Amino acid sequence: MTPSRPRRPAGGRSELVAGPRLVVKIGSSSLVDRDGRFSPSQLGALANVVADQIKAGREVVVVSSGAQAAGLEGLELRRRPKSLAQAQAAASVGQGRLVAAYTDAFKAHGLQVGQVLLTAEDAIRRSRYRNVLRVLEELLRRGIVPIVNENDAVATDEIRFGDNDRLAALVAHLVRADGLILLTDVDALYDAPPSSPGAQPIREVTSFDQLEDLEVTGRGSMVGTGGMVTKVQAAAMATSSGIPVLLAAAGQAAAALAGEPAVGTFFHATGARLTARRMWLGYAASMRGALTVDDGAAQAITADKKSLLAVGVTAVEGDFEAGEPVEIRSQAGLVLARGLAGFSARELERFKGLTQAEIAGLLGQGRALPAVHRDELATQARSRRP
Repeated sequence: MTPSRPRRPAGGRSELVAGPRLVVKIGSSSLVDRDGRFSPSQLGALANVVADQIKAGREVVVVSSGAQAAGLEGLELRRRPKSLAQAQAAASVGQGRLVAAYTDAFKAHGLQVGQVLLTAEDAIRRSRYRNVLRVLEELLRRGIVPIVNENDAVATDEIRFGDNDRLAALVAHLVRADGLILLTDVDALYDAPPSSPGAQPIREVTSFDQLEDLEVTGRGSMVGTGGMVTKVQAAAMATSSGIPVLLAAAGQAAAALAGEPAVGTFFHATGARLTARRMWLGYAASMRGALTVDDGAAQAITADKKSLLAVGVTAVEGDFEAGEPVEIRSQAGLVLARGLAGFSARELERFKGLTQAEIAGLLGQGRALPAVHRDELATQARSRRP
């Protein structure tokens, strides 16, 4: 299910911030003071910026981290918990405090908020995906500000998004946003670690090819899970689905949303909007294995938009069945695509390197399927496997 709301064509940063619907992601590091303690006043300052956008006639979905940070004091912890149980307890304590702070901050502008807590299951199961969309659309229709966060209090390692940057990109796709704003504690993407002498901010990214040799670092703060790597990955997710992205420091939120050219890093949209199924395959589905392919197959599935045939598969990893999600990698380890396997891992191990005619000779013509059919395949912005 996709909303019928017409979407403006993507352009430069001024068009992004003028779009009728925006998703703004606020990281944990932007909601704490210098000692790492949750700061309602800093949250209020960002809520003021968002409220100004809403008063100007735009719809804004806020994807906010901060539940664990808000719960640390209640558990007498100074840093983000390392164990899952402690993290869930901190999120449970902090989630109420976080949404109460947002409620108070937006109430000062005559606006209501609605809390929407998600797990990865909500993004990958169609019935839940559609329900989340209905809820967000209804909140926006009524002028209520959705405050979206991962449901850390119940999510296990197996069903977590892992960071709210990726969650924000998925939400932006889900609600057909005109732009995604990533607010963080770094003022831009740099061509070298920001602390390095001579490091320069990158103001525009027109293709992720220009970042191929860039060393993107940063593990996140003592209260957050994301670093610059996750923000670039989120930008790749959104832009590959036709959504431009602006990365900026939280302290420059007003200037960023005003479209000032010397603020942050602007990522141009690089692809057409994906279907919900391809977005799920590309970014939300949990991979069960991996296929390494030769250069000819890499060309076929990326540039030529063709199915992946077994003849181009050089290696098979994992234990998966036919129809389960697998990652497709180049010989150099670049992630090229994700898709649903036409055969099980055991079968593909047997069939790799064989032509369709040779597979048909073994199985019969009607069973000579591609390793991954093009209709079940989503290409990726370039990234190396972890």
